[in-house]
Amino acid sequence: MVNTLLAHDLLWGMTPEQLPADAPSWVIESISAGQPVVVRRALSAADQIAVGVRGCLREQRYATVMSVDAIQRQVRPEALCNVSIDRGLPAVRALKQLRSMLDSCEWVWGVSGSAGFELASGFQALHEGSDLDLILRTPQPLDRVQAQELVKRLDASVCWVDMQLQTPNGAVALREWAGSSERVLLKNATEACLVTNPWNPQEQAA
Repeated sequence: MVNTLLAHDLLWGMTPEQLPADAPSWVIESISAGQPVVVRRALSAADQIAVGVRGCLREQRYATVMSVDAIQRQVRPEALCNVSIDRGLPAVRALKQLRSMLDSCEWVWGVSGSAGFELASGFQALHEGSDLDLILRTPQPLDRVQAQELVKRLDASVCWVDMQLQTPNGAVALREWAGSSERVLLKNATEACLVTNPWNPQEQAA
């Protein structure tokens, strides 16, 4: 039985037959090779889930839907925290650097993006210039001072680190929440909107 599906989860079970007839050849090749797809934030029918397919090139990203019944395996970003790969790339080194600090914080964290894809699937997705993408599950508010301190720690890494805060109402970029703007961009399955408090989007600025 598949657990609740969340953005950034990786799913196995998609087949070329499930793709639209006009899907690019590289999409068919990726799926035929057994690569997972990633859950994305978008609305879909009750028996389907919005997913994205990755290609070899950065610009190769394809949005489609997958039948929930077809899902054979699901891996969450937080399941990848202690998975290691033997590659000397900056993103891999940064993850090793940050593990103990993130493990000691009060929030659940996970690895997404290219690093998460490679850690979960074994398909090489990282290169020398890759950023490290992380998520932080924040069901309770993370204040802006905490966010600023966390950014400082991430910036001590050997490569650029992007972190998304996953609130009950959607996702917000840690760096944006740590910044000086009164309102930040909150993304969910239906929209992206500017809010003053990602944990209470209805709250208005004083």
